[in-house]
Amino acid sequence: MEVTPLYWILLLFISRVAAGQSPVSLIVRPNRSQFFEYESVSLSCEVLGGSTGRRVERNPTSGKLTECGDRWGKFNGTSCIISSTKSTDSGVYWCVSGKHKNTVNITVTDGHVILESPALPVTEGFNVTLKCRNKTNPSDLTADFYKDGSLIRTESTGEMTIPAVSQSDEGLYSCRHPELGRSPESWMTVTASTSSTHSSSIPSLAPSSSKPSLSSTPPSSTSSPLLLPLSLSGVAGLIISLTILLLMFCYRKRTKEEETSDPREVTYADVRIKQDQEHRGRK
Repeated sequence: MEVTPLYWILLLFISRVAAGQSPVSLIVRPNRSQFFEYESVSLSCEVLGGSTGRRVERNPTSGKLTECGDRWGKFNGTSCIISSTKSTDSGVYWCVSGKHKNTVNITVTDGHVILESPALPVTEGFNVTLKCRNKTNPSDLTADFYKDGSLIRTESTGEMTIPAVSQSDEGLYSCRHPELGRSPESWMTVTASTSSTHSSSIPSLAPSSSKPSLSSTPPSSTSSPLLLPLSLSGVAGLIISLTILLLMFCYRKRTKEEETSDPREVTYADVRIKQDQEHRGRK
C-alpha cells in the first residue's frame, strides 16, 4: 500500500489532538503540599503519567511571579527541583502552558508540626486519611484534628480517616500536637466523582484565600488516584473515529489499486499484438 500525504496528515492530526487535549497536571514529589524547611521537593508537568518538559512557575507569598531556575529551583529538563526548601518557597505553583489544569499551593514552615495530605484534589466517594507529623518527637503521635477552626476529634495514632468524602467535607483542616503546637491550615477540595466510588486513602489540598494549603507526605503504601478528566473520553472518541476513517481510506485505495491492475483487462495494444502473431503464423 502506498503511503500518501493524507495518511501522514491524519496521523499528525491525531497526535496533535491527543497532545493538545490531554490535561497537563503539576505533580509534586513527595506528594504533599506542606514541607518543613530544608526538605527536597520535585515538581513536574505531566500528561497521562509522562513528563511534558514544560517549566513550572510560582507566585510566592512574598515576592514576584517567577519561573523555575529564576533565583529558585533548578530545571533538569523534565522536573523542577528545590533541593532545600525555605519559608520563602511558600506559594502557588503551576505549569507554564496556555491552560492551567491545576495549581498546587505549597507551604514551607519553620514550625514543628505539619498536616500530611496529598497535594491534588480528592474525588468524591474516596476515603481520605490525614496525618499529623512532628519533627521533634516522631514517636509521640497523639494529635487533635480541626476543621474550619473547630475540633473534630483526638487521635492517639496521629491519623484521622474521613470515609467516603463528599462536598460537605471541603474545608480548612489542621492538627495540633499537645506539646509542640499546631500545624498550618490546609484546604481540602472534593470534586465530583466521574465513575463508581472507590475506597482509597487520598487526602488533597487546594489554596486558601487566607493561608497557603499545607500537607505532608502520604503513606507510602497507599496510592493516589488522580481525577480522570472528562475531556479524555472525548479525545479517545475522536482518535478512534479518525483511526476508522484512516483505515477506510486505506482500504478503498487498496481496492482501487487492485481493480486497476486486474489481469483480465485487455487493451487495444494487446489485441493488435495477438492479431499480428496469428497473421505471421498463417504465412
